[in-house]
Amino acid sequence: MDYAKLIDAETWAFIRATDAAYPPDAVDLDIAGQRRVYDAMCAVFHRDYPQRPLDHVIAGVRVRDFAGAAPAVVYLHGGGFVVGGLDSHDDICAEINAATGLRVVLVDYRLSPENRHPAALDDCLAVVRSLGDVVLAGDSAGGNLCAAVAAQVAVKGQVLIYPGLGGDHDKGSYLSHANAPMLTRADVLFYAGIRHGGEVPAPDPSVSPLLGPFEGLPPTVAFGAECDPLCDDAEAYAAAVRAAGGRAVSFTEKGLVHGYLRARHSVTRARDSFERIKAAIAALAEGHWPYGG
Repeated sequence: MDYAKLIDAETWAFIRATDAAYPPDAVDLDIAGQRRVYDAMCAVFHRDYPQRPLDHVIAGVRVRDFAGAAPAVVYLHGGGFVVGGLDSHDDICAEINAATGLRVVLVDYRLSPENRHPAALDDCLAVVRSLGDVVLAGDSAGGNLCAAVAAQVAVKGQVLIYPGLGGDHDKGSYLSHANAPMLTRADVLFYAGIRHGGEVPAPDPSVSPLLGPFEGLPPTVAFGAECDPLCDDAEAYAAAVRAAGGRAVSFTEKGLVHGYLRARHSVTRARDSFERIKAAIAALAEGHWPYGG
C-alpha cells in the first residue's frame, strides 16, 4: 500500500507527532506503563475547554458529565479495551457538547486485562439503561461497545467512529492495510486477545457485532478511516443493518488513519470528518435522517 500517496502532509505530521510521544521501550512496557504513555500521548493533542463537567457515578460507573439538552449522548472511548479513560477523550466530548448543545456523558468503563469481557460492556449497559433513550457515540473499541449496547437496549441512534466490529481478520482491509500507520493488524489481534485474558473466545455477537443479528438496530452512522485495518468493518456493519431493513450509512474518510479524532485541530481531513460526526450526532438526537433512504 502506497501510504506516501494516500496520506497527506498534515496527516503525516500527526503520525510523526504521535510516534514521538511514545518512548523507544514502549512495546516492552507492562499494562500500567502502556496506560501512562497512552495518556501522555493523548495529552500532547488535548485541547482545553471552557465547560466544567461533573465527575460522578451513574449506576455504579464513573462518568464525566457535560450538562446540556436531552437526549444525552453517551460517549464510549477507544483504547483497545486496555487504555484510555476520562482524561483521554474528554476534550472530544466537550467539543461535541459545545457544537450540539446536548448533554454528553463520557463513560469510564472497566479495562482489560484486569476486567475481562463483558465487564466493559456491562458498565456501558448500566449507564445507558439508567439514562434512558440516548444517542451512542464511540471510537475504535468504543464503537464496538456502542454496537454491542445497541443490540441489547433501545437507543435513538449510534455514531461509530473507526470501529472494530469483529470483521474477518484474513480479508479486505485487515490484509490490505495490515501494516497501516497508527494501527496494524497485529495490534488488532493483540487487543482482541487481551480482552479475554489471552484466550480465544467462542463466536459471540457481544464481542463481534458483525455476527448479528441486525434486525431492530437503531439508525446508524459509521465512519471508517481509509488507512486502517478496521476500515471495512464500518461499511460491512452499515450494509448489514440496511439489509435487515434498518437505516444505516457509512463514510470512508479518505487518507485518514486510526485515531484521527486527535488530529481534528491539525489535519483538515480530520477536522472535516469531525464536523460530519458532530452533525450526525445532532441529527440522530433530533430524530432526523439526512442521508436519504
